[in-house]
Amino acid sequence: MLVCTRPAHATTALVLRPVQSSPELTEALFRLQGELLAVGLDVEVDARPAGFGSDTIEMNAWSEQMATERGIDAIIDLVGYPRPLGVDVWIFQSASRRFSASRVLLEPSTPNASETLAIRAIEVLRANFLVFDVADKHQRDERQPEPVHEPAREAPEAVSRFGVAAGATLLTSTDSVGPAIQPLVRVDWKLWPGLAAEGTFSGFGTRPTVETEAGSVRVAQDYGVVGLRYSVPSDSLLAGFLTLSAGALHTTLDGSGDSPNQGQRVKQWAFLAEGSLGARLELSTRYSLCLAGHVQWAAPYAAIHFVDTQVATTGHPNLAASLAVGAWL
Repeated sequence: MLVCTRPAHATTALVLRPVQSSPELTEALFRLQGELLAVGLDVEVDARPAGFGSDTIEMNAWSEQMATERGIDAIIDLVGYPRPLGVDVWIFQSASRRFSASRVLLEPSTPNASETLAIRAIEVLRANFLVFDVADKHQRDERQPEPVHEPAREAPEAVSRFGVAAGATLLTSTDSVGPAIQPLVRVDWKLWPGLAAEGTFSGFGTRPTVETEAGSVRVAQDYGVVGLRYSVPSDSLLAGFLTLSAGALHTTLDGSGDSPNQGQRVKQWAFLAEGSLGARLELSTRYSLCLAGHVQWAAPYAAIHFVDTQVATTGHPNLAASLAVGAWL
């Protein structure tokens, strides 16, 4: 039986990578690959021919060339930008030696569009593969060189709406309080394309010192804010963003006076408003590097006095720069 057994030939699907990219299209592309691999199909990914419409002579000729040269049985093409609105499924018909196309469209308000498109595409493939001419498929495979078996590929996972980031903040005052370096933790939640909610905490870092002839004071500042982030649409890996946030600032002033003066320890909570402007570099579909500048305004702000003289303030305003590495879970 082992000698007489002939190799089984899996059906091959070609997923076209869109000419224009966006986070939503990238998520849909990975979801399609995962679903196709999960049902046992061989999956290839290639760039979509630029300038070809979905139902043109050029597209038909290119599809037939793929079937002849690479043994492609189905071609899947995402429709819509920046959010996928549908998918074209091209099925190779062995009898006519041509491709037939089926288009699946979604309502704009459809939740989980990427997942729904992948499921609809699988349904179309299942319905058409049942009538495939298997004998003809074997004949085409026998005319081609024996394929080299590649290691099994794991199905890519869809990008989540929830993300986390970790990094560091350089925080300083504009009035005589030096810079502090402190850890930063951020959580993100995608709301709509280009819009996300985020929560940030930064604190427990270095404590700059303000010194005078009358004594010195160490300044510690911890803060947490929540806000909305708008990312500028971009086809490249680098995209700018703007964030508006609000939260709380906790300031600790630990004073030490030279005799006969005495130092005091003061703690203060204040409302904090923050505006951020930065850029995000996509390292992969899940990981990114984020660099941002921040302006903070506290109410009430903290003022540092030695005897009867004000020598510095903090939070009136503060300036910060942050660098963080993020991941979508």
